[in-house]
Amino acid sequence: MVSKGPVTMFLCLLFGDFTRGASTQQAFRVEPDNITVLEGAVALLQCVVDNPSGVIQWVKDGLLLGPDTNIPGFPRYSMMGDPSKVPPKTPAFKEYEANSTVTWVAGMEYKVTCSVEDAKPAAEISFSKGGSPLPDVSHQVHSGSNEKLSSTVAVLRVTPQSLDNGKRLVCAATNEAVSASVVAGFTMNILFPPQPPTIEGYKRPEIKAGETLKLTCISLSGNPLATLQWLKNGNVVSTSWETEDVSGASRSLLTLSIKPEDNGAQLHCEAMNQVSPLPLVASVTLRVVFLPTEVSIVGSSSTPENKQISLSCSTTPSNPPVQLRWWLGWRELTTTEVTVTEAAHGGTVTVSNLTHVARREENGLPLTCEAFSEVMLFTRSTSLPLSVQYPPQKVWIEAPPPDSQFRAGTKVRLTCFASGGNPAPRLVWIKDTKSLKEGTQVASGKIVSKELILTTSPSDNLAIYRCNASNGGKSPALTAQTRLHVQFPPIDVKITTMAKEVRRGQTLTLTCITGSSNPFATLAWFKDAEKLKGVDLGQKPAEFGGLSTSGKVTLVVSSSDNGLRVTCQAYSSILAEAVNTFYKLNILYPPEFSSKQPAVAQGVEHGAVELPLHVSANPPELSCSWSFRGEVLKPEGSPRHHLRAGGSLAIWNLSRADMGQYRARCQNPEGQNETHLHLDVHYAPSIRSLGDPVYVDLGATAELVCIADANPTPAGMFQWTWLGTEERSLEELELEPEASGAVGRLRIRGARQAQAGLYECRVDNGLPPQARGSARLIVRFKPEIEKGMGLGKVAMPGDGSSPVTLQCRAQGVPSVKFSWEKNGAALHPDNPRYTERTWHEGAWHSSTLTIANVSAMHDYATFTCRASNALGTDKLDIQLLSTSPPEPPTGLKVVSVTHNSATLEWIPGFDGGLPQRFRIRYHWPGTPSALYMDVFPAQTPAFTLMGLSPATPYSIGVSAYNTLGESTQGPSITITTAELPLEEPPVVEPEVSQTEAPSWPPALTGGLSALGALLLFSNAALLTCLLRQHQTRAGVQEEAKERRKPSAGNDYSSGEAVNPAAWQTLLDSYSERSAPSGGSSMGTWPGYVPSHEYQPRLPPHPKRAVGETDASTTDSGFPARWLGPSGPHEYEDVMEPGVYEELGALHLRATAPLSPGALPCLADVDTYPWRGWSLAGSAEPLRIYDQVADTPPPGADEGLPFELRGELV
Repeated sequence: MVSKGPVTMFLCLLFGDFTRGASTQQAFRVEPDNITVLEGAVALLQCVVDNPSGVIQWVKDGLLLGPDTNIPGFPRYSMMGDPSKVPPKTPAFKEYEANSTVTWVAGMEYKVTCSVEDAKPAAEISFSKGGSPLPDVSHQVHSGSNEKLSSTVAVLRVTPQSLDNGKRLVCAATNEAVSASVVAGFTMNILFPPQPPTIEGYKRPEIKAGETLKLTCISLSGNPLATLQWLKNGNVVSTSWETEDVSGASRSLLTLSIKPEDNGAQLHCEAMNQVSPLPLVASVTLRVVFLPTEVSIVGSSSTPENKQISLSCSTTPSNPPVQLRWWLGWRELTTTEVTVTEAAHGGTVTVSNLTHVARREENGLPLTCEAFSEVMLFTRSTSLPLSVQYPPQKVWIEAPPPDSQFRAGTKVRLTCFASGGNPAPRLVWIKDTKSLKEGTQVASGKIVSKELILTTSPSDNLAIYRCNASNGGKSPALTAQTRLHVQFPPIDVKITTMAKEVRRGQTLTLTCITGSSNPFATLAWFKDAEKLKGVDLGQKPAEFGGLSTSGKVTLVVSSSDNGLRVTCQAYSSILAEAVNTFYKLNILYPPEFSSKQPAVAQGVEHGAVELPLHVSANPPELSCSWSFRGEVLKPEGSPRHHLRAGGSLAIWNLSRADMGQYRARCQNPEGQNETHLHLDVHYAPSIRSLGDPVYVDLGATAELVCIADANPTPAGMFQWTWLGTEERSLEELELEPEASGAVGRLRIRGARQAQAGLYECRVDNGLPPQARGSARLIVRFKPEIEKGMGLGKVAMPGDGSSPVTLQCRAQGVPSVKFSWEKNGAALHPDNPRYTERTWHEGAWHSSTLTIANVSAMHDYATFTCRASNALGTDKLDIQLLSTSPPEPPTGLKVVSVTHNSATLEWIPGFDGGLPQRFRIRYHWPGTPSALYMDVFPAQTPAFTLMGLSPATPYSIGVSAYNTLGESTQGPSITITTAELPLEEPPVVEPEVSQTEAPSWPPALTGGLSALGALLLFSNAALLTCLLRQHQTRAGVQEEAKERRKPSAGNDYSSGEAVNPAAWQTLLDSYSERSAPSGGSSMGTWPGYVPSHEYQPRLPPHPKRAVGETDASTTDSGFPARWLGPSGPHEYEDVMEPGVYEELGALHLRATAPLSPGALPCLADVDTYPWRGWSLAGSAEPLRIYDQVADTPPPGADEGLPFELRGELV
């Protein structure tokens, strides 16, 4: 008994060893569930554990009840069950899912495997089907999840039948641990075909057409139930059906409206489902009875007498066939032939052909065809009347003789007679093809007559008058005819034209056509009293047997032809009659302007002009008005516009606003017309638009467009001028001027920097004053820093006592901004040791970086100058180095070669921070050593080497040196002088045209030329030197000191092409900066060619052996003629003292006389840093020989301070 009280909670606890693997771990198979019982009843709580490994206890409200079956302290509680026995688990199917529906096909064998896991003792398995046990079950027992448990597998082979459909197949497992079997199962869905169908509703053997037939197809059984469809002669006619699950049947109803074509039709009902191998079929064949719907007679029942008629009578298809018979009146005709043929859908067609000879007495009797069937009690007939005809016997006409001629208007009598015919004939007069109603038919016995009285007309000529006698029969009418001959003038005359309206200038063709005449007429044309020349178009057959004559005349009409008459006359000479008609010319045209009407009128601004008007029109009533620019002018009350007699318009006080098209419009009732008169007002030019400035990217195309307001606009009105500092033509600038009307263009293709600047547009059309305007062309390009050899290096002693200035110059548009970097890092703007200054002049932008107290440790580095604008960036790396010997020249090349000279050019290298000079080294085969020549002017990168032997190969090299030493020699070149000419050709100047002159000896010509040049340049140089001598003497020593100082900044050279417009400025700045500052300029002038005056003539001399003397040499070892007179020269003070002593053994001071024309004045010394070194014009230039030409003398920089030596840090 369960005591009444609150709800009690029981727990089932497991105690055991949980260290086993996961596959043998104990678990609840059945957990306790809530239960509600009545008071006093027994409550049973179940707890089933799989794989138990310990003690099972119950807990009540948190209190353990213990493992004993009799629980102490709770006499009403007890535990049941044997822990040593394990009940089987729920069986599991291998092939199928439990509690599902499994679909099988009846008659096929299937395998079912059922397994029960972990039972103790091993479970026993059995199968049942619909509650009936199944035999032939094989079992197999094997160990379970541990050694104490067993698993059982049972296999059943079953062949289901249709009766098993819906039954449940159950697998049951039991052992000693359970009182009831543990079961699992599934429901069988057995598929099997249906039974063959049956058709109900077709009971009679025959059915009549027009009836309704209802058939039902039934198919029983089958899983699933059968699908049904009806076919008629193999074609599906119905696919609808319904199923009855209770009775297990499928039904389909077919309703047909029977037609004759359904006779013999096959009706099939097919039944099948998804397991049917083939459709199951039930069939019926229809037999339909139908009667003919129509009886028809083919053929004509009208025939002449004694003629045989053939008629055919037929019926429409019928089943069964019918019979036919013929009746004439009440008499049956037997001359028939009957045939029966098969028709569609199993029917037959009956045909009867009748042949009969008609008699005159059978006329009007009915002819009947009758269809009948004695079996079907059916009859149907159709009839035709029989018509028998015969014609009249004779017909004739009483008329004038056939050759009679009648003039139009004469009366003629004609009479027609006819006899015989049944019915009586009817007489009809026919003129050609037209029946005439005139006359009355009169009968007299068996003869009838009809009289016709007519007045001849043109239509009677050759007309056939025929009299027909006929009755209602099929016989052709009897006829008689006669023909009349009538003469007549043209019936009418007509003038026609294709043009409905004729206007001025059109070609008008008038055509005259006469009506029919007998005989034909001739035509004549007249315009008023003037006879016109027409074209005869000939005669054509016309109506009434006559001829029609036609002709045409062509006129080019004008306004003067308006109102005139053009007459066409048709004349018959036989009848002596003429017929006339005329055409009045009506030339309708809108107002017409005279050929004298001008198209253009000209006037000058502030003057007066009259616009004339000449107009005529037809009709003459017209009105005219003037308009300008769409606005009608009203001269009444206008101070400037005045309307003159005849419609002319006068305009006073002209302005350019009056220029344009004036329209004069005139109109009359026939339309309107207008003419345009252009008023051209001439006035002086003015510039309306000139784009300023015009921007263009480098290399792009741009246009300067100058739009003028001028009239007239002659060709060449626009003139363009470049307003630069230099006078340059448009051809030199490669610009393309063009003009179109009042628009002038200056096209710039592939814009270059040199084309930038201010341009003037000047407009002149012949009327003063001219118009001028200017526009600036700005070529935009990314910064381009001036670069070249020597610009990337600056030398300065690094003792911390001197500043240095790095220079960077760039071109660029728009404005260029500079920035400086040191070894790739930007310079700090607050560093007091660096001072940056930026300015620009035109397109050139400059920046200098001044470094105070240059230190070898801190400042010998690579400084980068960056120039930037919106289009890009450019940079220049400048190395700050210690002073050193110069770098060797490069790019040595030969400009020209003669038989005794060679002109050379080269590119100077970096000067090492000190002024540099150049030395040429050359030798030829067979010489013991090389020959040297120092270049003068000192920094000139070009020289003409004189005194060479003809047809001799020479190896030539060039080197540079400064106070710290000499560079290595650059690459050598080899030349071969020309052959010695037999006679020296005269000097030809390319700029001056040559004329014939007396032949002078070459020696005399050369001597006179040299003497004249020498005197000219000597006088000029002497005068200049005397004026400037006192200004420069005081600064000689100071300049010498400055030259010995290291370079304080980098300079610009010709290593890179620059804007030609700035080249002269560059040369000027070069001259101003090079010598005084002691900078690193290399003094490069592009395209340098030495003048004719600087051509020292000296044959080469090899070095003598040691101890060898010559009477012509001096104590210094040089030939006396080289050194010149030993006395002092008047320009000797120009030479700088101590220069040669400072250079040591490499530089020997020569006392050779210097040509005044080649010696620079003291005032011009700044151009050449080493003054007094000129031997230009001297006949004997100084030459230095050295057996070891490529080795500089040792100790060249000894005695110099460290910062002046050629050491790189």
